[in-house]
Amino acid sequence: MTKQKQLYRKNLLLIIAFVVLISGILIAALLITYGLTRKYVVSEFSARTIGVLERTMRPYNDLFQKKIPEINAYQGFLNKKSASEYADSVFSNYRFVKDIDFYHFTISNRKQAIGSSNKNIQIALTGVYNFKPGKSDTVKNSVNVAKDNDDFKMMSAKVNSYILSADTGRVYTSEDTYNTSYDVKPGKISYINIPRPEELKVYKQSLKGNAPLSVYQHDMMTFHLEKRRLLIKNTRPELYQRISIKQIIYDPLENDEGENLYTEIALPGAFSGYKLYFESSKSFITNEVVRRFLPIAAAVIVIYLFVILIGWLIFRNLNVNQKLFKLQYDFINNFTHEFKTPVSVIKIAGSNLRTAETALSERQQKHYGKILDEEADKLNNLMNRLLSFTQLENKSIQVKKEEIKLDDFVQKYINTFKIKYPHFTLTYQVHNECYFESDPVLLGSIFQNMIENAYKYSPPDRKELNIDVDCQRKDVVFLFADKGIGIPKAEIDNVFKKFYRIQSQYNQNGSVGLGLAFCKELVNFMNGEISVKSKVDQGSEFKIVLPY
Repeated sequence: MTKQKQLYRKNLLLIIAFVVLISGILIAALLITYGLTRKYVVSEFSARTIGVLERTMRPYNDLFQKKIPEINAYQGFLNKKSASEYADSVFSNYRFVKDIDFYHFTISNRKQAIGSSNKNIQIALTGVYNFKPGKSDTVKNSVNVAKDNDDFKMMSAKVNSYILSADTGRVYTSEDTYNTSYDVKPGKISYINIPRPEELKVYKQSLKGNAPLSVYQHDMMTFHLEKRRLLIKNTRPELYQRISIKQIIYDPLENDEGENLYTEIALPGAFSGYKLYFESSKSFITNEVVRRFLPIAAAVIVIYLFVILIGWLIFRNLNVNQKLFKLQYDFINNFTHEFKTPVSVIKIAGSNLRTAETALSERQQKHYGKILDEEADKLNNLMNRLLSFTQLENKSIQVKKEEIKLDDFVQKYINTFKIKYPHFTLTYQVHNECYFESDPVLLGSIFQNMIENAYKYSPPDRKELNIDVDCQRKDVVFLFADKGIGIPKAEIDNVFKKFYRIQSQYNQNGSVGLGLAFCKELVNFMNGEISVKSKVDQGSEFKIVLPY
């Protein structure tokens, strides 16, 4: 029977190419991922400034939108004390306000000494104060302020314009109110409480000259801001190494894009002459890139290892399939040979008996009978071994324990095999003679297989086997030492596998590879252990340990 070619072939170059390809993809993925991560971080460096600006300007916006409009709640009746208390609350919550000017003035339809006039409407200052954090207020000269202060002049003009153009028949929007109440300039915010609707009606009548005499109180405050006291909130410390407030025209000569990254965003409102200036070194940005890249790289490497594992499992599966195919092929080939030989002998003997022309003598009948009996025994033993192996694997063998005297048991098998193989040298020793309780059939199967193997795998001039039995405290140790061909080191782990055969001249005449596998299954079934030590061309020693 010719040996069939293997369905699976190992190709080292294909394996190397696969690993190189996957590794190349890994490296490319890591480089691309790193590049994209760096580009994303640099993009964030420019895009995340708005978040820092919003967080930094939140107190300013709160002052502008909530705190300053509280002046309206006083309806023009702020005095020195209440204005001072209001100023203190501003200083305690908004540290960037360095001082506040407070103007108390009146609007009336009668002639006043100090102020500005618009036909029949007169605006006159009655008191001016300046408040600073932790200091007493300072009274300013009203006449000088009225003449020289541009803030008050401009706000007075706004009020006059509002009175002239106001329509008492419609509701004004917040934008209209803002345009009249606020005046925002670099470094300061001025706010005036505009006339209420009922006051506005009186002023409108005054313009026509038919209103009774009346005087209304109003307040104006100018908040002076200091940009150095504005607290910068760096909400993205991983992106921005340094943030500072610079003039809007600031552009350092040492701005070296090769070493640092820069970006900027203008401040709003009263700080419009300044900007937030963001800067980070390239190494600082690189650290952030690496920090974000590492989890992604770890995920890519995990995927890489997973793909390698899948590839290895596929290769192992193909390798196992190859070995299984080879084992199955060898099993069928050898098993067929093992069956074919006795079947052929039986067929020849039966044919001779059937076609004999003359009656066979008694001697010939006994001879043919012996042949038929021996070959039938061979077939029966082979079938029994396969059946026993299957029963062992399925744990379906019934154990019948008996008390065994080891010396007599070993001697019986020695005598049997000396008759079977006259040129086979068999010796044994039993140390610490004891009675061993076990199944004699199972133990006999182990002895039979071990002795058969020793005879089969020994050269003609070294067919020797020594059996050493030692009754120890908890175990019985059997040593089977032969002087056969030995087992290569690479094959030691495979000799107890089913259908596995070492390739040698002693295996060419038929072997199904069940002997040692059958012994191992028997030993395991009996809760024991089996191991082997061997040297090529010097012999092997099988050690079997069975518990009492």
